[in-house]
Formats: sequence, structure tokens, C-alpha cells
Amino acid sequence: MLWALTKKDFSQIVTVTFTLFAVIDVLGSIPVIISIKKKMGDVSAVQATVVSGALMLLFFFVGEQMLEFMGLDIQSFAIAGSIVIFILGLEMVLGLEFFKSDKDTKMSTVVPIAFPLIAGSGTLTTVMSLKAAYQPYNILIGILINLIFIYITLRSINFLERMLGPSGIAVVRKFFGVILIAIAVKIFRSNLGF
Repeated sequence: MLWALTKKDFSQIVTVTFTLFAVIDVLGSIPVIISIKKKMGDVSAVQATVVSGALMLLFFFVGEQMLEFMGLDIQSFAIAGSIVIFILGLEMVLGLEFFKSDKDTKMSTVVPIAFPLIAGSGTLTTVMSLKAAYQPYNILIGILINLIFIYITLRSINFLERMLGPSGIAVVRKFFGVILIAIAVKIFRSNLGF
């Protein structure tokens, strides 16, 4: 199929891939993932990638209908996700523990790693909004490319942790905690309409 892509298709795939890459920001989530791993045990790269991918595909195909069925709108969903991201950011900056340690690694992989860190409200609403401007198969290819990158990053988390070291992790954790808080505030404000 890839050999039959037109220049327009290739351009759409690149745009969708980089848009999702920026919104997902798995590289920026590395300190959060390391922090969760220290508290709750090893992170399953396969499970986090599969759950994230399933959520993205679910929202790609039936996201708006699903929210409407539950009586929700995209703005309410985004605000709820921003609150979880805000709490994660506070935890990183202040060293507090809001998400209590749960030794169930499967659960810690799903919440908060797969959702809302990777497939959060920003990612899911972006997936739905891309449908208005791009061909569906190009969006699906962009999602697949991002899932491959997410898997590779999660599989390399132990290496990245060793490379950064304890002091590097502490500095990066505080920095990205502030970034997460800023992202949460931005999502919250933009969905309240001010």
C-alpha cells in the first residue's frame, strides 16, 4: 500500500504523524513514567501501547457518538483529563502522592500511563478533529507510526532512567511537572472558553 501513496497522501501522513507526536508528547512524559514505575513497579510497554492504540481507534471511529451517548461533550471530557494531568504535575513538582501506590502493574500501566498521559483528552480530541481535514487511512497510518514510537520509548524506559541518573531525573521531573501543570491549565482554559 505504501508504494501507492501519492504526494498528497505522504504530506497528510507526515502532518498527522507530527501533530499527534506533538500532542502525545511521549518524550515529555518520560519523567512521569519513571516516577510511576518507581512507585508502582515495571510498566508494560505492550499493554500501554495496545490500550493507547485502542483508545485512539475507538475515538477515531465512534468518539463523538460515544460522548453524546453518555451526555458529554468534548469540552467536558478535555477538562476532566486536564484535571488528572494537573494533579500528576503537582505530584511531580511538590513531591506529594495523590495517586496512591498500587502494586497492580497492569492497572498502573492503564491509568495514568495509557490514559491520560499517552491517549489523553488532547490526543483523543485531536484524533477526532483530524477527521475533518485528512483522509481516514492517512490518519490511521499516522496513529500507527506514533504507536510504534510510543512502544520503543516505553521499552527503553530503564535505559533512559540509567542514562539520566537520580539527579537528572529529579531535575527533569520538576521541570516537566511545571510543563504538565501549564498544559493542564491551557487545556482547562481553552475548553472553558476564556
